[in-house]
Amino acid sequence: MQTFIYQGLKISDSNQSSIEDNLVVEAPLQININNDAYTVVMRTPNNDFELIRGLLYAEDIYKYSNALNYEITKEVEEIPAIINVNITKDNLGKGYLNKRTLLSVSSCGICGKQELKDLEISGKKLSNKNLLSANNIHKMFVEMKALQNTFKATGGSHAAAIFDKENNLLSVKEDIGRHNAVDKIVGDLLIKNNLKAANYLLVSGRVSYEIVSKAFIAKIPVIIAVSACSSLAVDFAKEFGICLIGFTRENKMTIYANPSYIQKNDTHV
Repeated sequence: MQTFIYQGLKISDSNQSSIEDNLVVEAPLQININNDAYTVVMRTPNNDFELIRGLLYAEDIYKYSNALNYEITKEVEEIPAIINVNITKDNLGKGYLNKRTLLSVSSCGICGKQELKDLEISGKKLSNKNLLSANNIHKMFVEMKALQNTFKATGGSHAAAIFDKENNLLSVKEDIGRHNAVDKIVGDLLIKNNLKAANYLLVSGRVSYEIVSKAFIAKIPVIIAVSACSSLAVDFAKEFGICLIGFTRENKMTIYANPSYIQKNDTHV
């Protein structure tokens, strides 16, 4: 029922001919809580229930292990446009009091925040007793890349994956938004009641504040990215006890925070 690739036309300047081209779908999803509008997210229409579960967890709206009931109340061309979630008032977290009133676009995970204090996150600093090696990191990226089917078809999607301490893949999802992909895999493990096993978060793009904050809330001590990391992401990673690694390409990577998580005899970094 859910579609995430759009068949379009690609124009070639060299011979003025057109060929079929695949585009990743970006579509709005309105999330209602108890039939009241909470937010609108721009996402790739796939794994919407996982996206909602992960988002509500990251926003401190629903932190319980009990399953949620999702109701698709509106569809547009067979794509969910409005999904309602019923949560008892006793189970609504503090984040619901600061509910978003703005559109959250696919490129920004904090667009709905209204005040600086909404960016504040508290909690016990993370730690990681399981040292990682560069070889295992590259193997995990190869495994994630092999499952990026939307990216292979369109070249326009991001991916996020979670692995456990033994480097076993727990979840991998794709989306046009980096933060959406993270919400989807966190939500997937919440639904499976397996988030406690998460140890490594891999992302296909850059890392900024919102990715680090989502990892911290999910208690994932290691973030590894293909691309760059922002200054705020590095600052928060140091504060939160997260090992932050960027520019992970072939036999190279840059460690921005908590290098003690890496094996000292590892010469690939």
